[in-house]
Amino acid sequence: MALSRLARVRSSFAKARLTVPIRPRAHMSGAGSRQLNLEPYIVTPKDLSAALTKNVPTKISTAPRVIPLCAAWFLPNDPQGRTGRRVFEEKRIPSARFFDLDAVKDHASPYPHMLPSAEGFAKAMRDIGIRKDDEVVVYDTQELGIFSAPRVAWTLKVFGHQGVHILNNFRLWVEQGYPTESGKVEALVEEPSHYPAPTLDAAKVVDFSGMKEIAQDHGKEGSEGIQVLDARSSGRWAGTDPEPRPGLSSGHMPGSISVPVSELLHPDTGALLPGEELRRLFESKGVDPERPIVSSCGTGVTAAVVDAALGEAGYGQAEARRLYDGSWTEWAQRVTEADGLIRKEN
Repeated sequence: MALSRLARVRSSFAKARLTVPIRPRAHMSGAGSRQLNLEPYIVTPKDLSAALTKNVPTKISTAPRVIPLCAAWFLPNDPQGRTGRRVFEEKRIPSARFFDLDAVKDHASPYPHMLPSAEGFAKAMRDIGIRKDDEVVVYDTQELGIFSAPRVAWTLKVFGHQGVHILNNFRLWVEQGYPTESGKVEALVEEPSHYPAPTLDAAKVVDFSGMKEIAQDHGKEGSEGIQVLDARSSGRWAGTDPEPRPGLSSGHMPGSISVPVSELLHPDTGALLPGEELRRLFESKGVDPERPIVSSCGTGVTAAVVDAALGEAGYGQAEARRLYDGSWTEWAQRVTEADGLIRKEN
């Protein structure tokens, strides 16, 4: 990498270190005091149940609320034809809202789940009745376990929503006997909320040009040594298994590390593994916590699971982690094996 390009990459991480917000604890004292009790990013069903019980919203209250947000999403070729909206209406946490990953995105992009505009994001929040100061707990489906909720939670964080958490997870919520409801959801949001257009935190995102510089610079003397963690299956990473999208080459970026998302989850519950187990896993993969990390996957969804797992493990600096928004779907359509930017294992 030319010195000027290397300086830009270093600068992006340096700026992130200087601008990470310090979030006050969600606590109110005095008459009518409220304790939200949701400090960690990853929360248990017990944590969420306690917070909901202590913070029952009222129509006249303007205080911050605890809002469960369902991020249910299935692949377009789901063999059972399931959709996020359908399973949300079949079973959900009471008073939950629904975030549609296929609707809240950049519709002008040819790639599946690119971040929406700031105004598009704000409109989505207004439409589902979420306010800027709400504590939002994002959760997945009972069927899949942890899958798309980290992407939605990451999106909220990128757009500056400070009260964001991930439920670990909805399958355990159901199995442990916490309440659910079903049915159509129009009545949940009586009127849109006020949600101002936010500013995108670009320091948390890598675009194609930045990713290409990182890949081209891999192994060169004087490079930053940015690590790329790939959440796709090991076969897709190695280039021995096909991609689910017809015509898309499998393989991996130069120097990337295979971290299949399935290895981050409990095999029975689909919950994110405990922090210490995740730390040992990253260590076994040779991930260096002292170096910057970029997470990638197929379309930018499960890359956010890797990012959440790094946080839960306390592995590396939060401000030195980014996500490649276009991920492999963009990468494999814009580079070739002949370029040396798609590698396969023999």
